[in-house]
Amino acid sequence: MARSYETQGSADRRFIRSAMAHPMLGPEHELDLARRWREEGDEAALHELTEAYMRLVISMAAKFRNYGLPMADLISEGHVGLMMAAARFEPDRAVRFSTYATWWVRASMQDYILRNWSIVRTGTTSAQKSLFFNLRRLRARIDDTGDGTMSPENTRWVADHLGVPVRDVETMASRLSGADRSLNAPLSIDGEGEWQDLLADDRAQPEDEAIERTDTRRRKEWIADALKALTPRETLIIRQRRLSEETMTLESLGQELGISKERVRQIEHQALTKLRKALERIVGDPDKAGLLPG
Repeated sequence: MARSYETQGSADRRFIRSAMAHPMLGPEHELDLARRWREEGDEAALHELTEAYMRLVISMAAKFRNYGLPMADLISEGHVGLMMAAARFEPDRAVRFSTYATWWVRASMQDYILRNWSIVRTGTTSAQKSLFFNLRRLRARIDDTGDGTMSPENTRWVADHLGVPVRDVETMASRLSGADRSLNAPLSIDGEGEWQDLLADDRAQPEDEAIERTDTRRRKEWIADALKALTPRETLIIRQRRLSEETMTLESLGQELGISKERVRQIEHQALTKLRKALERIVGDPDKAGLLPG
């Protein structure tokens, strides 16, 4: 295993030396390559253009190496950003390709870091991403380089500087100060118990689930029996107004039945009274049984 890591490291170093040895492109030659790729689909021009700026990718990856992710992976993600820049670059605009590609390379690496730095999603908004990538730098500027909790004054200064809530700075500082912990890691040095043993199980107990299923089935049977005391029109109104997830309005039911909405309301009231009496004969107290919806 150690030999494979050493071999991989040597390959990475050779790749970096080879990429850095590619000659720089002059403005006119760069423009010619970009036009040949965009207008003619010349893949040879694309390769020459992107290979010349792999040094940009490597330089950017070196700036992000302190996030604990493999340099080779950062370079790979940066290369994806470089290819995306080449696909979208417009040669006729008065800007060098390296200037345009820098944004794409940085964005690709930052997205990769945010996806892989922690198993917990770190930031989704642009403000949270800015906080993630700038918090350490700003803490170093005010000589607050400890891994502990930031002081209220320093927290407020960072929040004001980045335009984010103080609570976000506190949360991000706490996240950056500690690494992910496996739920299977032992609680103590003797190996007894795991961290997952401390997680609360919010699921209902099997006995409670069985009781709930039985009660639900019984309520449905009681209501079905009680509905037999209603006329077809009363049953329709009760089902549409009280027993359906998407209830119909009085006006809609009135149009369907060819009566006024006030008449629908009266029939609904009469039907509820009959339904309550029927349920009282079946179960005793329909309110305690939770059978009559409000």
